[in-house]
Amino acid sequence: MLLLATKGLTGAGRVITGTRQGLMAGGMCQFSSLRQCTVVHMNRNTGQFFHVINHYRCFSAKAALQNASSPKANQKTPSYSYIIVGAGSAGCVLANRLSEDTHESVLLLEAGPKDMFLGSLRLSWKIHMPAALTYNLCDDKYNWYYHTLPQAQMNNRVMYWPRGRVWGGSSSLNAMVYIRGHAEDYNRWQKEGAEGWDYEHCLPYFRKAQSHELGGNRYRGGDGPLYVSRGKTNHPLHKAFIEAGQQAGYPFTDDMNGHQQEGLGWMDMTIYKGKRWSTASAYLRPTLGRPNLKTEVGCLTTKILFEGNVAVGVEYTQNGQTKKVYADKEVILSGGAINSPQLLMLSGVGNADDLKRLDIPVVQHLPGVGSNLQDHLELYIQQQCTQPITLYKAQKPFHMVKIGLEWLSLFTGYGATAHLESGGFIRSRPHVTHPDIQFHFLPSQVIDHGRVASKIEAYQVHVGPMRSTSIGWMKLKSPNPLDHPILQPNYLSTDIDVWEFRESVKLSREIFAQKAFDKFRGPEVQPGPHVQSDADIDAFVRQKADSAYHPSCTCKMGSPSDPMAVVDPSTRVLGLERLRVVDASIMPSVVSGNLNAPTIMIAEKAADIIRGHPPLVDPGVPVYQPPTLDKQR
Repeated sequence: MLLLATKGLTGAGRVITGTRQGLMAGGMCQFSSLRQCTVVHMNRNTGQFFHVINHYRCFSAKAALQNASSPKANQKTPSYSYIIVGAGSAGCVLANRLSEDTHESVLLLEAGPKDMFLGSLRLSWKIHMPAALTYNLCDDKYNWYYHTLPQAQMNNRVMYWPRGRVWGGSSSLNAMVYIRGHAEDYNRWQKEGAEGWDYEHCLPYFRKAQSHELGGNRYRGGDGPLYVSRGKTNHPLHKAFIEAGQQAGYPFTDDMNGHQQEGLGWMDMTIYKGKRWSTASAYLRPTLGRPNLKTEVGCLTTKILFEGNVAVGVEYTQNGQTKKVYADKEVILSGGAINSPQLLMLSGVGNADDLKRLDIPVVQHLPGVGSNLQDHLELYIQQQCTQPITLYKAQKPFHMVKIGLEWLSLFTGYGATAHLESGGFIRSRPHVTHPDIQFHFLPSQVIDHGRVASKIEAYQVHVGPMRSTSIGWMKLKSPNPLDHPILQPNYLSTDIDVWEFRESVKLSREIFAQKAFDKFRGPEVQPGPHVQSDADIDAFVRQKADSAYHPSCTCKMGSPSDPMAVVDPSTRVLGLERLRVVDASIMPSVVSGNLNAPTIMIAEKAADIIRGHPPLVDPGVPVYQPPTLDKQR
């Protein structure tokens, strides 16, 4: 074999057959436009030359710009070690960790914009001011703005699903609640086929990611990039909620992400020095100066490029142009529980019958793609407050300006928190081994996802079951990547889900009826005093429950012998090579809590797997057990 290569250039090494004269002209490689960038091998039997052409490999933004400005740029196909699709909660983590290896090059593609306008946090206050979170939940500037099919068991209501389309993904839109779930969620994953994803193997990655303001211990991280804090308002209604929980017989927990999830207490939040601390802030922005990391925004990835069963790159549109880019090692999908399975299906990976109906060529039959869709539903129990201490006045224009100015100048005050500072987890009934109902308490009233202004002085608790048995699916609407997929969560389709919601309402009312709320309690606003019978409560749930914005599990991780698994425990897509999915879609089942912290953990753990590092493990971690399972509390 004869090797002819330009010094310092490495590439994907794709093999192309043909005559030497046809592929080389004037000493130039016609595929890459690089002089004599080829490996030539002659078949002695046929006399035909085989040329291994090296793509132009980008190690920096500067290199990529030089490539794009070349007179023959249209003939160049830049390549990187890794292509990450989606700069969200998982993608930002991967971009950081994979680019720590200076000999690897990483390209991060994001469909949305950057999370800062002109590089300014203040000019992008709708993202970075914690109290402003509802602004981006109410429009589609940074938001995919998905909607489900009408839900048969919820009065045929169409449910709204906001998902992040911006640097940081949904961590740039969410309520900044940092909840990991329960240890038994991860032990269940192991039993469901996700070998090596039990709690002992996941806890070290939660710690690795985290820097908690209270310091590190066996459960908390102390020096990770993701800053986590507790609320600073010291609001009397938060204190009343925690005290009322104890009066109702539930324990106080000083760390619901630590030894004891069960009970009521103070919530952890991804807020740092009064600002939202998304994965873009924690992981991506500190790495932007690395020469081996390239980021692109406004890129809608439309197809994974395959050679046989090997993923070799992606196709995307940007500024009205269709572009291709290649991966020397792997393509990694981190678009989330909707976009990752959508891209797989658009690329021919999914249920073969569904793909054929849309005339999409089948690359790999994986019926689990888009199946197993799981989410959390929640509703609001609202009580009028007899004292003017809620956030009602803070939502009036004069006070909003005052709060905004304080935040813009000092990053302090009521703008520096999302106000979901207390909450908790309880068990719905005896013999449930770990909490299956979650509370978020808010000293305010929320109407229609925050799209309607609060009407009165009121407080509320967000409540809902954590381990629904209603399983849904998603499918492509068409082969057009611009068309949102069909989303069918099948909410409240099982009797136990209906019962658990009924209990959630009753248990929430019981807490609000405790002595701690006596000096604040006015008339019940929602459901309202007229809603008392089981039938009335069920009707209220069907009319008022909404998504907690936790879609997941649509590219299930499991054993290769599981016909509905999509990725193996190493996050590799089954039946294909050099393709992974790393985001909330690979959860085998939804965890008992919010999803941002677990998604970041998944990406931290996957980064070690991809880099070939030995897995972190903490054997024998103590986890709280209720004194008895014979009682509900």
